[in-house]
Amino acid sequence: MMKHNWMIYGANGYTGRLIVKEAKKRGMEPILAGRNKGAIEEICAETGFESRVFDLDNQTAVQQALEGIAIVLHCAGPFSATSQPMIEACLATGSHYLDITGEISVFANAYRQSDGARRADIVLMPGVGFDVVPTDCLAATLVKKLPAATAMVLAFESGGRISPGTAKTSVEGLASGGCVRQGGELKRVPLAWKSREIPFAHGKRLAMTIPWGDVFTAYISTGVPDIEVYMSAPPSTIKRLRRMRMIQPLLSMQWVQNAIKRRIEKSIKGPDKEARQSSEMQLWGEVSSLDGRSVAATMTTPDGYDVTVMASLGIVEYLLTTEVEGGFYTPSLLLGADYAESLPGISIKINS
Repeated sequence: MMKHNWMIYGANGYTGRLIVKEAKKRGMEPILAGRNKGAIEEICAETGFESRVFDLDNQTAVQQALEGIAIVLHCAGPFSATSQPMIEACLATGSHYLDITGEISVFANAYRQSDGARRADIVLMPGVGFDVVPTDCLAATLVKKLPAATAMVLAFESGGRISPGTAKTSVEGLASGGCVRQGGELKRVPLAWKSREIPFAHGKRLAMTIPWGDVFTAYISTGVPDIEVYMSAPPSTIKRLRRMRMIQPLLSMQWVQNAIKRRIEKSIKGPDKEARQSSEMQLWGEVSSLDGRSVAATMTTPDGYDVTVMASLGIVEYLLTTEVEGGFYTPSLLLGADYAESLPGISIKINS
């Protein structure tokens, strides 16, 4: 018999609040959870939803809080620190695990627990938001067009501001540098390792390589062994990141990380509704084969945070009504390459 209760953990964060608001609008009834009692209870008073307050440091408390929960939508980062305690609890309670990360290390860690997920008959699926639903579906669509593909390049341009949580995660990424996929293996590379022009639908933009989640997930989804992901950036930003290679060891020190994150908390706020509505995301992808063939495509989406809300809730709704075999999934493996296009405001154009 399927369980029908589901939980948003980190419901008081920037993205968590957006998801709660849309869930209420859709008539869904999530249980709202987090470690900040006052903030969680305040949101529950506004929405009428049930609350559960617990810290991820206490594994017994986490498992008790997840009893009877069909799905956890985990929105409390940084996921490099918070994902594993929640995954362990989900494996113990038979609850599907979803999160909104874009961190390669989180995808890799979850993938290593595929066998445990199959035994527990749960879905392990990090990255159910903008990271990495549109790009994963774009990658899968391109490989459907060119099954012999051996190399893939993905790129995106953001038109809006970022939230404090996203900014903090980016700071953590500076310490570990870049990452690409070569010959099926993950390879660490310097910050802003490569740069090139990307032909987005609205024009060409300079972009640099970044350690985006698709470096891990696109390989799982498609089997393409060589993968690079780019983000558009002005020349000054690319030069600054390349200069930062010299102080990378300093950036990995915890006190430096903490100082930068405190500054982020004071200075960065996520975009408001008007800002999100006025921005959009541009994506581009290309796959190529050893015999010289290639297929490219562009994709346009709403603001990344709005995509995260729509994509994550769509996946929750699917899992609440559909029996799925346990294991590690990417968005395209669970819902098909067309899932992103089924979401409002997302369109794709093949340029083969």
